[in-house]
Amino acid sequence: MLSYIIKRIAIAVPLLLVILLSSFLLLYALPGDAVSTRLGKNYTQAQADQIRKQEGLDKPLYVQFARYIAQTCRGDFGINIHNQPVSAQLKKRLPATIELAGLAILIATLVGVTGGIISALKPRGWTDMGTLSLTLAGVSMPIFFLALLAQKAFKTTGWIPNLLGTQGLPLGGRLSNAITTANDKLQLQATLIDNAPLPITHFHLYDALFVFQDFPMLLDAINHLILPATVLATVPTAIILRITRTAMGQQLSQDYIRTAKAKGLKNRTILTKHALRNALIPIITTIGTQLGYLLGGAVLTETIFSWPGMGTYIVQAILNSDSRALQASVLIIAVGFITLNLLIDLSYAILDPRIKTQGLQ
Repeated sequence: MLSYIIKRIAIAVPLLLVILLSSFLLLYALPGDAVSTRLGKNYTQAQADQIRKQEGLDKPLYVQFARYIAQTCRGDFGINIHNQPVSAQLKKRLPATIELAGLAILIATLVGVTGGIISALKPRGWTDMGTLSLTLAGVSMPIFFLALLAQKAFKTTGWIPNLLGTQGLPLGGRLSNAITTANDKLQLQATLIDNAPLPITHFHLYDALFVFQDFPMLLDAINHLILPATVLATVPTAIILRITRTAMGQQLSQDYIRTAKAKGLKNRTILTKHALRNALIPIITTIGTQLGYLLGGAVLTETIFSWPGMGTYIVQAILNSDSRALQASVLIIAVGFITLNLLIDLSYAILDPRIKTQGLQ
């Protein structure tokens, strides 16, 4: 097991170096000059030369690359065009996307795996055909159209609230204005008190529950998450369902399943302890891959729902030609993909003991 883990990590290290080099060269591949963009229109050559000297941009490329690696390891991603530390912005943006993507992949996993198992139990039946039709619609429907439809249906004066007499769901942001103001006040108090509470993580669900212990804030954060997370989960749900149905269908047709039935084992035991366990590798792979795509920035969903995450941050960086922000975002997303793939590979050894000795081809 240890040798397998070392092997997978050894494969990930060179890939990480390639990504570091690619993100470093991105600063020079983008049109325009990072220093002039940051200074604006009215600047002198002396000011530009001073910033280049401060940030080491006047050094040879290999020296700049070594400095870039050292700064990245310290969590320093430089200064954006607004003269703000990029790392400080990422500390607020990344938790927002992780919360959104985490809930979306949780919804997709629960619905997709459950629906896939039900479809596999009765292939080509009415349930199976209906489920496959829904998955086809989920994959085919544009995400922006579904987001706008959800906003129309669940807003305060939308179809669902009018029908059920409810108040609707928030259509944008992570917290309501009143809650945000209270949060800012509590954050200010935390910095002024010697025995300050737990540090604020910008994961609103965690902060509301453990840092502020504010139940209304927790409910407000959940309400803001429901619509964008559900919309974002549609495509992953359809993909996970199709993969689960195929994997479970293959396992349920194997001889060992018929043997287990002949021995009198309960259907629940056969389904969970035998078929599902052997079908987990492709399912886990699909879930991990879809989570990586979601963490990469759900640009359309975040834009429509005014969600202050990585997706909207990348769009703003592109529109503003903010090379440092874009450079850091690409690096964070790429490292997230590598980490997820590494965790998926390591999970294979747990799910299938044969991989420990045979390795993954």
